[in-house]
This record gives sequence, C-alpha cells and structure tokens, in this order.
Amino acid sequence: MPDARVERVTGMGMLTLRGAMDVLGPALGEVCALAAPDQRMSEAQGGLRANWMSPDEIMVVCPVERTADLAHRLEERLTGAFATVVDVSDARAAFDVTGLDAAGVLTKLMPVDFARMQPAEVRRTRMAQIPATCWCEGRGWRVVCFRSVAAYADALLRNAAASAVAGT
Repeated sequence: MPDARVERVTGMGMLTLRGAMDVLGPALGEVCALAAPDQRMSEAQGGLRANWMSPDEIMVVCPVERTADLAHRLEERLTGAFATVVDVSDARAAFDVTGLDAAGVLTKLMPVDFARMQPAEVRRTRMAQIPATCWCEGRGWRVVCFRSVAAYADALLRNAAASAVAGT
C-alpha cells in the first residue's frame, strides 16, 4: 500500500553564512565542530548540520534554541573577515516528507532524481513554481522553502502525498 506523510517542521533554526569558503570553513569547524561541506553536500554531527548552498554560502541547521548562541559565536569568530552570519529561521519553512513513497512524492514536484542522491547530498531546486532546498533526513526528506510561500508548499506536498496514497 502506498505510504507518504507530510509534516511541518518546528523548532529548527537556520543560519546563513556568506563569505569565502576558506574563511567560513575554519569558523564552522571551531564553533560548530563541522567541516565545510563539499559542493552540494552536507556535514552533520551533534544535532548540527552544515549544508553547502553556493560557492560562498553555507546554511547551518540547528535546534532553534541554539540559534542565537551559534550566531553570536560565529559572528565573533568572523570579526574582521569579509563574511556575514544571518539568522534566517523565521524567513524559512520546513517540511518532512516520510514514508515508503516519500521520494516519489517529491519527484512529482521537483526535477531531481532522488534515487541517485547520496545520503549527504543537498539539492537547491524548484518545487513546482517556488525555490526549495531538500536533503535526506532520517528515513525521509526535509524540504525548506521561503516562509512567504509556505502555505503553497504545504498544499503542493500534501496533494502529491495524497495522490501517491491514492495511487495516481
């Protein structure tokens, strides 16, 4: 029987770090104990995740209660460097898509071959008409989009999940 579930994620903090990777990498290692991720990849440990977003951008994903402290410590570590740290937690919405048909649900909405994605791979893409980022999270997929389009993203995901369960 088809199986797909969509849940809105709460309690997730997100920091965007912008700057040269040779500047961001050591700060990320010192403050978060994470290596700078390779292109389109992520590094995760101890409840923290660093996602490669572009050649000059890393997104740090953490429990929301750690966001302010991590931002402060990263800003201190990057003082004097041409780099920025921005808390984007309130500007983004996140969803978990789980179940045996989770990848099939996302395949209906994104031009991504989920069967070929590596476990630590991060993909910036589009979901129907909106920009989105996704990665493997546990036994499913995490999808992040702008909060301003969260209701649309939620409807897209739930409709795709319902059609997977219905077999269409």
